[in-house]
Amino acid sequence: MGASGKLACGMATAALAACSLAPDVPKSTVTSLPTAQTEFVTAAIAPVDNETPQGNWWRLFDDPELDGHVAKALSQNNSLKAAFANLDRVLAALGESRSAYLPSTDVNAGVTYEREAARVPSAKANTEDLSYTTGFNLSYEVDLFGRVRNSVAAARADAQAAEAALYSTRITIAAETARAYADICSANQQISVTENTLNLQKRTVDLTRQLTEGGQGTTLDIVRAQVNVENTKSSLPQLKADRENARFRLATLVGEPPAAMADAARDCATAPIVAATIPVGDGAGLIARRPDVREAEHALTAAAARVGVATAELYPQISLGGAIDTTALQIASLKEDGAVSFSFGPLISWTFPNIWAGRARIKAAEAGMEQALAEFDQAVLVALEETETALQNYAAELERQSALTLARDAAAQSAEMAQSRYELGADDFITVLDAERTLADAEITLAQSQANTTQFQIGLFRALGGGWDNKPAEMASAAGL
Repeated sequence: MGASGKLACGMATAALAACSLAPDVPKSTVTSLPTAQTEFVTAAIAPVDNETPQGNWWRLFDDPELDGHVAKALSQNNSLKAAFANLDRVLAALGESRSAYLPSTDVNAGVTYEREAARVPSAKANTEDLSYTTGFNLSYEVDLFGRVRNSVAAARADAQAAEAALYSTRITIAAETARAYADICSANQQISVTENTLNLQKRTVDLTRQLTEGGQGTTLDIVRAQVNVENTKSSLPQLKADRENARFRLATLVGEPPAAMADAARDCATAPIVAATIPVGDGAGLIARRPDVREAEHALTAAAARVGVATAELYPQISLGGAIDTTALQIASLKEDGAVSFSFGPLISWTFPNIWAGRARIKAAEAGMEQALAEFDQAVLVALEETETALQNYAAELERQSALTLARDAAAQSAEMAQSRYELGADDFITVLDAERTLADAEITLAQSQANTTQFQIGLFRALGGGWDNKPAEMASAAGL
C-alpha cells in the first residue's frame, strides 16, 4: 500500500471505520499480452477447431468401455479421494478464519470453600463459608486494520487453490486412465499384427520346405525362413508384458487390485482414436480453464492478502469486551442485584517494541507475493507451451501415420510380388525374406504410430484442461454415468 493509501487508512481509522492494508493483487505481464500472442500458432496444421473443449472429452473416443473405466476412476481413485480430503481440510481452515468475525465468549461457574485467617495468632478464626460465583465474558475484535479480513481472504484463496488442485488431479486421473486403456488396446493390436506376421512367416517356411523337396530350394533357405519366424516370435513376450503392465496401471487408477483388471480391454483390437475434429478453443480460454493456472492465481491472491495481515500486525489490536459476574454465599442469592457486577470497555494491545520483527514479516510476505506472481506467469506460459507442443506432436504424428500407411501398403504389395516371383523361379529366396521382413517392420511401425496418435490426442486433451469448471460435488457424475 502506498503513502496515499496509508493516509486514507489512517483517516478511516480516526473515524472508527475498518481499513485493509493489503496491496492490490499485482498484474500479470503474461495475461496482459495482446490476444494475438496467446493464440495457438500450431492450430492451423492440426485437425482442430476453436470450439470450447468439453469436460468429458474421453467420450469423443466413442468407446463405452473407456467411459466405464474413467467413471470408475473418478469415483474410486485414491489420489482423488485424498485431494477431496485436502479440500475439506482447507475449507475447515477457512471456517476457522471466518469465526474471527464473531465475538468470543467465556462462561464460568464455581464453588469455593474458604476461611479467613485470624487477625492475630491468639484470636479465633473467622467462620468458614461456601461462596458461589458465575460469570459471562464477551470479547469482539474491532478489525480496524483488516487483520481478520485479510486472514479470511487468504484462507478463502487457499481453499480456491485447493479446489483447483482437485480439478488438476481429476484431469490427470482421467488422462492416465485413458492412457492405460489405450496401451492395452495398442498392445492387443501389436500382438495381433505380430501373430499375423508370424503365421505368414510359418507358411513361408512350409512353402520353402515343399519347394526344397521338389528341387527348387535349399536347406539354407529353410533355415533362413525359420530365423525370421524365431525373431518375430521373440517380440511377443514383451508385448504381452506391456499389455499386462498397462492392466496393472489401470487397476491402480480405478482403485482395484490387479486381478480385477485381468480381462480389461480383452476385446479391444485397436487403440481408440478420435476421428472427428478436436475442439481446442483459444489461448485466452485455455488460461481461464487450466486448473494449474487457476491454482497459481489463487495462490497469488492469498499471498497479497498475507501482506495485509503482516502489515496489520504493526498496528494496535482493539477489542470491545464486557463481563457479567455474580458472587453470593447462597445459590439462591446469585440472582439478587447486590450479587451482580458488570464491566464494559475497549481493550487496546500493541506490540510496538517488536516493530522490527513486524517489518521483517512484511518484507517476507511481499517477497512471497512476488514469488507467487512469477509462479503464476510461469504457469500461464507452461500451459501455452504444453498445448502448442501437444498440437505439434499430434499434427506431426498424423502426417507420419499417413506416410507409414502408404509404406505398409507398398510393402505388402512387394512381399506378395516377391513370393510369386520366387515360386516361379524368377527371384531367389533372399528377396522373399527381405520383403517379408520389410512388411513385418512396416506393420509394427504403423501400429505403433496409431498408438502414438491416440496418446498424443490424450495429451492434447490433458493440456487443454477441459472440465475443470465442474464443481467438486459434480465430479463423480461428470463422466455422464
